[in-house]
Amino acid sequence: MDLLRDLKTLQFEYGIEEEDRCWLYLQGRYQGRMTEACAHAIFLCKLLHNLRKLIYEMKVSSYRSVGSHYTNPKDELKVGIIGGGHLGKQLAQVLLHLVPIPPEKLWISTRRPEALEEFQKLGIRCFYNNAYLAAWADMIFLCCLPSQLPNICAEINTSFKKDSIVYSFVSAIPIPRLKRLLNHTNILRPHYQCVEGFANIWQSNREITAALQDPVILLATCPYNPAGGIIINIKWLEGVFYAALNTCTAKDMPHAQTLQIMNELFLSAHTDNCEENGASCPKLQLQDFISQDYAKDMPQRRPLPWFDLTAVQLRDTPFSVKLLTWTSLQDHIIQLYCSEFGFSLTKEQQSEVSTSSIF
Repeated sequence: MDLLRDLKTLQFEYGIEEEDRCWLYLQGRYQGRMTEACAHAIFLCKLLHNLRKLIYEMKVSSYRSVGSHYTNPKDELKVGIIGGGHLGKQLAQVLLHLVPIPPEKLWISTRRPEALEEFQKLGIRCFYNNAYLAAWADMIFLCCLPSQLPNICAEINTSFKKDSIVYSFVSAIPIPRLKRLLNHTNILRPHYQCVEGFANIWQSNREITAALQDPVILLATCPYNPAGGIIINIKWLEGVFYAALNTCTAKDMPHAQTLQIMNELFLSAHTDNCEENGASCPKLQLQDFISQDYAKDMPQRRPLPWFDLTAVQLRDTPFSVKLLTWTSLQDHIIQLYCSEFGFSLTKEQQSEVSTSSIF
């Protein structure tokens, strides 16, 4: 098959009439949407993995400071995918190789598990029991058809834990309906928009795992960068921040420790503009996420309240303006995003992304 790879007669475009070639850009958009969806799922899983590690280290340190020992084992992220179609397979590949999620921590529930033999050989559990997967996983990706979603939600809506994050790729089902179907508030749903005036950089015949190791493609998937003509709604990024806060609350972390962890998690990747001692770097404060009146009266040992992620993605929060207007914060998020993929931005690239942001 490698010998036939570049033959023009086997290319998708070969049999298309000249007058229909104007529609070929849709193929690039499809590939771009798929690549961005996988990239953002990788970014979130990496953040949650690092977050659990920081929480564990903080617990160990707190117990040690009072002469005690924290005996709980490390809490590794468990990821489940519901749906074994094209998106589910692509997602499993990138999570396995680019996060990387250990095979034993990645399960797939699909109506045809026998079609996923390649994943089973790698050690990934493939079966058909959506409720069982939802009860086990910390992160659940919905990769099914819109027509299948109501039945799947009915199967799993009493199974998952309160702090399980449900991540829906089913763009046809809006967030309010998802909330009703799942009877759950810890939901993230990315929303992508196509914009005109940008070159089509997406290669339709390229594996996503390989594409995301290309600096040009990776930079185009960055939340603040419209390059490639596909952008993600910034409310998704806001939801990611509040999802991290909920994870800390579920672990009963005092709000002071939560803020310390959040700053380390999101703002530890410094830009070229940062001063040596970090004095010029942004610092997240309690009132960035909750109202000043609520923050003022909070006891030091109390965890933050539980946040409804569906409301965060639909309405303005105290953090909304920060994400849109705080340039230093944006620069740190861009740097963090690229560094999670092993890519370091130059000052020129950082400036290019910052100035091209359409938010």
